[in-house]
Formats: sequence, C-alpha cells, structure tokens
Amino acid sequence: MRLRAWSCDMTTVEECRVGAGLGEPYAITWCAVEYFETSGAILRMLLQHLSPNNPRHGRTLLHHAILCGNTEAVRVLLECGADVESPVKTTRETEFCPIHMASRLGLSSILQCLINFGCNLNSKIDSGETALMISAKYKHKKCLQVLTMAGADFGLVNVASQSASSIAGSNRWSLGFQQSVLDVIRCGKIPRSSNISVFCPLVFAAHAGDTEALKAVIGSGEFNLDDQDDSGFSMIMITAFMGHIEAFRLLVYAGAGAKLCNKSGQNAITLSESNHNCNLFEKVFLEFALEKGNHNAGGGGGFYALRCAARCGDSDAVKLLTSKGYDINVPDGEGYTPLMLAAREGHGSVCELLISHGAHCSAKNARGETTLLLARKFGVSKNDAERVILDELARKLVLGGAYVQKHTKGGKGSPNGKEIRMVGLAGVLWWGKWSRRNVLYREAELGPSLAFCRHRRNKGDADEIGVFRVVTTKNKEVLFLCNGGFEVAKLWVA
Repeated sequence: MRLRAWSCDMTTVEECRVGAGLGEPYAITWCAVEYFETSGAILRMLLQHLSPNNPRHGRTLLHHAILCGNTEAVRVLLECGADVESPVKTTRETEFCPIHMASRLGLSSILQCLINFGCNLNSKIDSGETALMISAKYKHKKCLQVLTMAGADFGLVNVASQSASSIAGSNRWSLGFQQSVLDVIRCGKIPRSSNISVFCPLVFAAHAGDTEALKAVIGSGEFNLDDQDDSGFSMIMITAFMGHIEAFRLLVYAGAGAKLCNKSGQNAITLSESNHNCNLFEKVFLEFALEKGNHNAGGGGGFYALRCAARCGDSDAVKLLTSKGYDINVPDGEGYTPLMLAAREGHGSVCELLISHGAHCSAKNARGETTLLLARKFGVSKNDAERVILDELARKLVLGGAYVQKHTKGGKGSPNGKEIRMVGLAGVLWWGKWSRRNVLYREAELGPSLAFCRHRRNKGDADEIGVFRVVTTKNKEVLFLCNGGFEVAKLWVA
C-alpha cells in the first residue's frame, strides 16, 4: 500500500515527509509502526512472523519508529528483538545508529528508551561525532541531559578535534549547553570525561561560577582543587579572573591553594584585579583566616588576609594574623608589603603594630617607592603613618649607627670621618672608644650654627646640606655632616 509516509534518500541520511500516494510501498509491519495503535498488539502479532531487523532501503523498523517519533513503538520493537545498534546504511557508506538518529531529531524519550536497552552511548558516526556531540550541534537540551545522566563521555572529540562543548560554541549555543549541563550537575550527576584536558567538570563549574554545581563537583571528591590547565590556571584563578566571588569563596573554604601562579606569573588576586573588585577577593581570605584561625588558612591566602587587614586598618585582624606567624614582609606581585599598604592608607596604629612584629620600613616596591614615600604620597594631612615610619627609621639609624663627617673646633678644623650611634635610648652618643667621645646630649637640631657658617664660609661649604648639631649636657656643641642630605639629617635629630 502507498500511504502518507516518509521517503528516505539512499545517498544521504536525509528523510522527508511526503503526501498520500507519494511514499515508497510499505510492508504491513511498517504500516503497523507508522500507524501504531496504543496497545501495540498488532505490531507484536506481526513480529511473531516477521523479523524486526529486515532492512529496507538501508533502514530497519527501529529506524522507522524513531523517525515517526513513537516511543512506544520503539519499546515494542526492542522487546521483540530489534537490534538497538542496527546501523543505517547509505550508498555513500554513511552509517549511523538509532542513538544518533534520536539525538539528531531531539527525541529525548526515545533516546532514554534506547539507553535503557543498552545502546553504546559513545558510538560514532563517520565524522567522529557521538550522540552527545550531535545533541549539542542541534541544540537539543533534553537529549543532552539524558545522555549526560546516562554517562556519555564529554572527553571525546570528532575528526576535526571538536568536543561537544566546542561544537556548542561553534553553533552559538554555549549558554544553552552550559545551563543544560549545570542542571544535571546540580542534581548530583557529575559528567563523565575520559580526557579532562578536553572537558573537566570542575573547570566547567568554576568557569560558570555556579556555586551549587561547583559544590556538587567538589563534594564528589573526584578532582584535585589545585590542578592547573595548560596555561597554569587553577580553579581559584579561574573564578577570580571571571569575577565569580561566591564560587571563589567556596573554593577558598574548600582548601584551594592561593599561592599558585599561572605561566604568566599571575595569581588569584592579581587576576581578580581585571574585574576592579580585588578588595572583595582579599576580604574572602581575611574572613576565612579570622574564622579558621589557622596559619594555613586558605592554602596560602593568609598573606592576602594580612594585606587586606593592613590596607583596611583593621588592627584587631592584624593582631590576630601576626600572632599566627605569617611572614609580614612578603611582598605581593607589585612589591607591596602589608606595611606599605597600611602606610599608603595612613593607618598609623596598624603601621606601629606591624613594625612591632618585625615589618621592615626600608623595603621598596616594584616602582622603587619606599614605605615613607607611600605614606607621604597618598596620606592625608597630619598623617599618623608618616610619623610612625619616621620614628622607626630614625630609631634604626641612630641605634645601628652610620659614618658621618665630624667637624672639629666649631668648623674651624678639617672634618674627620667617624662612625656614630646612640648607645641604648639613654641619650648617650658614641663615636669612639675614649670616654670623652661618649657624650650625653641635651638636644639635637637640624642645620649649622651661625658660628659654623662663619668659620666655613671661606672654605666654601658653609651651606652644606645634611648638617646637624648636637648640644651636650655640658653645653658643648658638636657638628656632623651625614650622607643622604636633609632627609637623613632629619632622622638623626628626630
């Protein structure tokens, strides 16, 4: 009989619907599939006498049932012995299986039926595409999800080295693909991948910034949070770069390492700066470190916690973190130490606290800026940080000592090189072993005296920069010329 049915092209995989009388003549079993009645009794009766696997134009009854979109007919055929892997053959030797056909047509219920009867999830057509790739190519969300739930391999590629994910991207369906897979992950099913360099569920969830999906992947225990891709990006770097603050928080609390750098030398915090919200990511480390109270908090994020606390002027947080033994002199990627950041923001009390725990005032950042320069450059008027830094630099200088030129006879004689330093903090100035060279000073002042200027005018160095004078308790004046000019002289009298 000729009925309104399907016409199949023997040279391609294409099928087309035709009107009454235009289709190829059907055997009675094919009519039973085309016009399947609800109970399936007629088809079952016919199949007692006829094989469901006899091909017609390269196709079998199973392919015809799939083409008709009839899930119950497919089930009856499979129960009656239809081959779930029977290929469609064309004159061009193109072959595809029922699973590929159902995926191309977007028939998710039939796809599930084929899977239930044990079809090969990862079989390929001649182009190397699997059912998963075909579903992505034709943007069939339900089919993609059915295959993901069944364990289809996301790590496979076709002959053009494209995966299901990249095929979706090529067809402008990246977001739909992403949401489809994330929905499955949220239900607790982790996509299977035989090659994590092609597709890694952890990387996929991190890129998406979906905390529920990321939590499910982490909870599976199948993945190392600190694995890095070919460019050196770890999961925590990916979330920082993408600006996914909550996903970043989840990884930090799960123990992801913050010390890792990619092949360009960037870490999570430097990568977060591209989103102009670096402070939020540092605060995650701070919150975690304060909550856990652990030296290893955040897998190396303790430095960022301390940096954040210093910059924000949080003395209590700085006190807690320094008590845990963090190295407070470790610079960030631009050479800034926590002390520099506190000084730049004018937090004098925090600077004082950091210095008391061994922070160095003499360090320089990548731009050659010192802690004192940062305090002066960015600080507000009456900058308390500048005073603290100056006091520490002065203390280090006078107690450590330095070589200066000592002028004799009020400037009348020739200057002599001496090493001077303060002995303790009792006001004793020392520049030799002879007791007369250990003097108690009463005051120190910047600049030369009038007598010194008069005595040195003829010698041409009366206006030398870097002169300071010390008046002893016996009212004797001693003059020194230091290296470093006015700034260093200022430290000596501070």
